[in-house]
Amino acid sequence: MADYDLAIIGGGLNGVSLARDAAGRGLRVILLEQGDLGGAASSATPRLVHGDLSVLERRGFWRVRRALAEHRIWLRIAPHLVRPMRFVIPAHSEERPPWLLRAGLYVYDGLTKRGGLPPSATLDITHHPVGNALKRPFGMAFEYSDCVVDDSRLVVLTALDAAERGAAICTGARCVRADRTDTWRLAVVDRGHRRIITSRALANTTGAWTSMVADTVLRQPQPAMAATQMSQILVPKLFESDNVYVFQNSDGRLIFAQPFERDFTLIGTVTHAFTGDPAIVAMPGADVSYLCEAASRYFRERVAPTDVVRTVSGVNLTLASARGRDGTTLFHARRRKAPLITMFGGDVTTSRLRAERAVTRLTPFYPMSRPWTAGAPLPGGDFAWDRFDTEVDLARDRWRFLSEPQAQRLVAAYGSRLSTVLGEAKTREELGPAFGPELTAAEVRYLMTCEWARFPEDILWRRSKLGLTMPAAERDALAAFMAGVS
Repeated sequence: MADYDLAIIGGGLNGVSLARDAAGRGLRVILLEQGDLGGAASSATPRLVHGDLSVLERRGFWRVRRALAEHRIWLRIAPHLVRPMRFVIPAHSEERPPWLLRAGLYVYDGLTKRGGLPPSATLDITHHPVGNALKRPFGMAFEYSDCVVDDSRLVVLTALDAAERGAAICTGARCVRADRTDTWRLAVVDRGHRRIITSRALANTTGAWTSMVADTVLRQPQPAMAATQMSQILVPKLFESDNVYVFQNSDGRLIFAQPFERDFTLIGTVTHAFTGDPAIVAMPGADVSYLCEAASRYFRERVAPTDVVRTVSGVNLTLASARGRDGTTLFHARRRKAPLITMFGGDVTTSRLRAERAVTRLTPFYPMSRPWTAGAPLPGGDFAWDRFDTEVDLARDRWRFLSEPQAQRLVAAYGSRLSTVLGEAKTREELGPAFGPELTAAEVRYLMTCEWARFPEDILWRRSKLGLTMPAAERDALAAFMAGVS
């Protein structure tokens, strides 16, 4: 008998979504990730959960409707990670005419079951707060509802839910060989120790490494794939309003500018073909300049490359014959051969649905329960999306030493499970040494014990974004502390 029903190679969003879905249906699941969960493209997304107006413009009505249905599900199951926001498109006479934008948003509203979110509206931004940061030529804008998401924490909490449902999540574990007969036999180097595991089915969800893993580890043929780099820039905060701006650039692209971690603005996305090692992804200077110029076309405050605090880049794969935001799932099963799932590409919005459909393809091979992920909250997400501020108030009432920004960050990260991090502490000192103004030893221990954090960058850039503001001396202290945690 095989050790597992499904082995998954790759711990990005596709991989952990598969693990969560399959474990919840009763399958024995193991996930192998050679680095950290969400360590590549899954932590470099545009951080949007949306229907995507650009797809609507290409008449992809069904795709938009499906994505909008998913964003209602995300609000229901992950209200701490997925936050509704109002998106603002300033009208630009040289780009899409206002009547076309208004008509598009009318259709967008028609495809959306609101679920409490307000419909689109026309704004006179000459006298509206959202116009304060914009140049005066833009007197009209259109506003609609969509969502933003903490992509890195979505990956980790999806893995945590999978683990709590019985999946084995192994980070620092690399599959070096996979042999296929009526089962899969995998040779795994797990933190320096070699072991053999067997599985009835295998999933390759290694993102930008999908083709390489198929060739060298699985030795299975794959169709031609194309690599695409996506990049964003982070700059100091450009506006005070709690909105996402959608700018029409002169080449037809839509550029997003959104609030990021209180003190910053995230601007993106620019994409182009990629060649080279996906482990070393650098944003070209031309792309930095492109986004700066696109933002400067609209914002009063000019954005220059010297303002960029950090660039964020990742590489995704698509089939060379078809490019789409829904990603690609290939299923290969022959008589007396163990099934192989290959999943790559796609965006955050439809990731849950991709995994659900992929696991369902395995139903002829072994019994399992029905799809379930649309109705089950992720860890900490068992409250209504419009009660986020209430959860923050409850946290401040219970842990009175928290400032409002601190409580907001912690609730956004842990939701209703914040007590597993802070316990019964009455003072900040009870949480142990502090690393900068926000991170405490108690939170670090929790992340190492329960969320697979091994190194400072796992905490500072994926479990949180505190690396943006933490001084070098505090980072060194964090590294020393983590090295001493057994």
